[in-house]
Amino acid sequence: MQLKPTFSIWVSVFTFSTFLLGGCNKNDNQAGQQRPLQKVEVVTLKAQPYTLTRDLPGRTSAYRVAEVRPQVEGIILKRFFTEGADVTAGQQLYLIDPAIYKANVQSAEASLASARALEKRYKSLVTTKAVSQQQYDDARAALLTAIANLQTAQVRLRYTKVLAPISGRISRSLVTEGALVTTGQANPMATINQLDPIYVDVTQPSKDILKLRQELASGGLEKAGENAAKATLILEDGSLYAHEGKLEFSEVSVNETTGSVTLRAIFPNPDHQLLPGMFVHARLNEGVRQKAILAPQLGVTRNVQGQATALIVNKDNKVEQRVLEVSRIADKNTWLVDKGIADGERIVIKGLQKVQPGSQVDPIEQNASQATSVDQNPGNAGK
Repeated sequence: MQLKPTFSIWVSVFTFSTFLLGGCNKNDNQAGQQRPLQKVEVVTLKAQPYTLTRDLPGRTSAYRVAEVRPQVEGIILKRFFTEGADVTAGQQLYLIDPAIYKANVQSAEASLASARALEKRYKSLVTTKAVSQQQYDDARAALLTAIANLQTAQVRLRYTKVLAPISGRISRSLVTEGALVTTGQANPMATINQLDPIYVDVTQPSKDILKLRQELASGGLEKAGENAAKATLILEDGSLYAHEGKLEFSEVSVNETTGSVTLRAIFPNPDHQLLPGMFVHARLNEGVRQKAILAPQLGVTRNVQGQATALIVNKDNKVEQRVLEVSRIADKNTWLVDKGIADGERIVIKGLQKVQPGSQVDPIEQNASQATSVDQNPGNAGK
């Protein structure tokens, strides 16, 4: 009779525990069913025309370069220009001692007067047979030689005034007053560079030219029209040069050492901001891709293999992971995607760390212009 109350107590405890456990499981299931979906920000991608450009490294070079060299020998008496200043064609730069050349001109004038008098006298005598025809011909030849000698002496005297062959900016003088200069010397007296306009020589790999031609031939690209030959310039400090240039020509052969082709563009340089030898980047228009996909950099990451990846929200609001092929940075905020994303798909730009492929999410649509703020994702490929 004493065991019955004990047995009743254990039965009551077991029943109460079962009731509590059942209630907890029920509450947990209800909590799981009511848990809200993870919110993520997405951008719907839209195909749009995009002009492909190529930034090529290069250096500036003068439009024309003239080395000032002496054409007669002598001592430099005076310099007439300021080093680093602009000079015009025909402006006198140096004066070489002209004394000996003036004397040569006077000697040639005297010889010409004598030869002219002799030719004149023989001309009247040859008609009367007082002198032979041969003597007259010799006198005539002597006269022509004297004329040529005088012209040569006058030219050499004129060369004592060293003139600028072209207009441009002159370098420092490599000779000073009192220095002896000779014809055929190794060093020039000075150098003149014409800076307006100015050339920009850039190199492009031959494989890139072949790829561009293939895309144009297949219809993947359209020519940029009149802008195809235009170019813009990026200076060493990253600023954009104010004047637009144009492509002049490309080399007809490939450099065997570098596998590249040299392209030459010409730019106006009215303020002489560009100097020969400056390192620059020329931006050339290659063509137009009519249905380009530009993905925000905030939504593109890299996996351990180095491949570009993105999280896509499908029509069922489930997350999918895609491997992308990106060819270049379209601008500071977007990638140009070749494969992996189609027009109209939604890419996750914020909340990437909180979701996994296959999970259900609550997407919040954002404009493409709003996908420019800095994301906290350390794997962001745009960094």
